[in-house]
Amino acid sequence: MASRAVPVQEQPINGEKKQKNVGAEGRNRRVLQDIGNLVAKQANHGVNVTKPVTRNFRAQLLANAQKAAAEKNKKPNIEVENGAAVATDRVNVGKLIAATNLEHSKKAKEEPEVIIISSDDESEEEKESPAVKGRKARDMSVRKNAKAFSSALSARSQAACGVPRYSVVNIDEADLDNELAAAEYIDDMYKFFKETEGDGRVHDYMSSQPDINVKMRSILVDWLIEVHRKFELSPETLYLTLNIVDRFLSVKAVPRRELQLVGISSMLIASKYEEIWAPEVNDFVCISDNAYVSEQVLMMEKMILRKLEWYLTVPTPYVFLVRYIKSSIPFEKEMENMVFFLAELALMDYPTVIMYCPSLIAASAVYAARCTLKKSPLWTKTLKHYTGYSEEQLRDCAKIMVNLHSESPESKLRAVYKKFSSSDHGAVALLTPAKNLSAPLS
Repeated sequence: MASRAVPVQEQPINGEKKQKNVGAEGRNRRVLQDIGNLVAKQANHGVNVTKPVTRNFRAQLLANAQKAAAEKNKKPNIEVENGAAVATDRVNVGKLIAATNLEHSKKAKEEPEVIIISSDDESEEEKESPAVKGRKARDMSVRKNAKAFSSALSARSQAACGVPRYSVVNIDEADLDNELAAAEYIDDMYKFFKETEGDGRVHDYMSSQPDINVKMRSILVDWLIEVHRKFELSPETLYLTLNIVDRFLSVKAVPRRELQLVGISSMLIASKYEEIWAPEVNDFVCISDNAYVSEQVLMMEKMILRKLEWYLTVPTPYVFLVRYIKSSIPFEKEMENMVFFLAELALMDYPTVIMYCPSLIAASAVYAARCTLKKSPLWTKTLKHYTGYSEEQLRDCAKIMVNLHSESPESKLRAVYKKFSSSDHGAVALLTPAKNLSAPLS
């Protein structure tokens, strides 16, 4: 049974279509020698190609060799015919092989060459011997090895092109030599922050405040954001200030006339904790239009510290924001400004502060910012890895932030909107809110 030529086909390997065979004239490199039933021959142009050796052809060679060996015992090694020396049986066998190869070579010019691992047109009457089964097992192994080799080539190609092998990027790799970045301990630190954020989290306290309401708190926060900007304080100071205000109001009933005093005293504490050069007491007295005297500010400062038991090292949303912004690669200043804009809008909204923990507020701000700036994908595996939140967990909080963004131009409390409408913060407040998250909450 002669081997039949199989037309050019395409077979999928590891999700990619790979051409099974090409014409000899299109070859310009040596074929991979990883298939066990191929023999090499020399093409006309000096290019090594492979030819299939079918089972029928091997049987023919074996029969001819056995016949030649049997005749060797009866005939002399050299015969003389017409005065010329003629090669004996081994030479005849060689001639037979050469003639057969020549015949195959002629057919190869007319038909495309095919690499046949196992014959598909064998007779059904042929029984599978142990040798045949072993050969099929080896053929299957060759196929598996070919796929593994293709996967290795694909991985090397991606690495050469700069494509990360894993979808989660190590965002701390560039900071390994920076001692201030604490890259060696950063994962443990944020694991601890996640575990302890409940201790500094604000819960609903308006029911215990007879003289103030949600609107008054929003007015106070809006004013504190302006004071913070006026003094050019660090972002950490603002987030800690608002945390101190809410935690103090949750444990102490405050008259309406002292609410502003609580605000400036809280910012004084936060400034001493976070700033290198903190504003003086008189600065806060002046900024409040002399509504209070220095002694009142210092007395309120002492009261706040006693009520909070001097517990100031709390994971505020800012602690998580800086980490999650870093996880939103590649880093862009516009993205950073948009995240802080949405986060500060959320801090002004009392229901959002009491409903969601600091880490979720921070992650939702990053997600809402990516939606607003139309990043693709909206949520990556790197962000999910470092935040611990999936896209579904963030959607509700992100919708609130986008709605606050939509309402900010018409709001009477415009401190955040004015702050992020300036060129210093990229004017991100002027961008169109994310349409895919601006639908009303259910």
